[in-house]
Amino acid sequence: MKALSQHRHHPMAYLVILLLALVATGGVYAAFQPRAAQAEGASQEDIAAGEQLFLANCATCHGTNGQGQTDADGNTLGPSLIGVGAAAVDFQVGTGRMPMQNSGPQAQRKMPQMNEEQTAQLAAYVASLGPGPSIPTADAVDPTQGDPVEGGEIYRINCAMCHNAAGAGGALTHGKFAPPLTGVEPKHIYEAMETGPQNMPVFNDSNISAEEKRDVIAYLDALEENGSPGGLSLGSLGPVTEGLYAWTIILALLMGTAVWLGAKAK
Repeated sequence: MKALSQHRHHPMAYLVILLLALVATGGVYAAFQPRAAQAEGASQEDIAAGEQLFLANCATCHGTNGQGQTDADGNTLGPSLIGVGAAAVDFQVGTGRMPMQNSGPQAQRKMPQMNEEQTAQLAAYVASLGPGPSIPTADAVDPTQGDPVEGGEIYRINCAMCHNAAGAGGALTHGKFAPPLTGVEPKHIYEAMETGPQNMPVFNDSNISAEEKRDVIAYLDALEENGSPGGLSLGSLGPVTEGLYAWTIILALLMGTAVWLGAKAK
């Protein structure tokens, strides 16, 4: 019995061993570092200012700690923002979609309620809640560094079924829609691909790489700069509009021919 008791370990020994292992791998630092360190290098003052903006404009729907909110019937008022990253905030707030003015099937693009500084502060605070996609750099969204030909191929495979091949947008179900992509800042296009707002799927770097995202931006920039390569765009709504115009012109010609033949017979 005495020999056995000498080999017993103190209950805290395992905890000490675990802590030593974490220290060796840097795990203690990762586990106990402050949330502000996740906010993409933003200052504590920016994060504090962003928190005040969040409490004043976002907490009613998203909860005071960004954990999300439901009503008495269990319906979601606002999803959790923990882990969405600064890119999601910069997109939603920078395009005026958030804060929402009215509830509906989809947040509408409008004039931003916050300026660039306030948007950056709010993004810094939300980024401090948990790691997520960051705001892209200027080089990452520079269309002059992308390949519009390659981007056009990627766009037609992944985006055109909803946003139209010409970026004119299109209708979805239940009152939702894919918005037009004209007049959209390159960084917001990148952020939309990275975060998947509303009904859009997420295209992270494992699906579409950062370079390919820039190629898509270059393609959309070329579309907007050069216009319709086929002449009149006819609303850029595809074969339905083109067919309607063709049949209208053909029917007008047939009716005109019939009237002319009738008048000539008289």
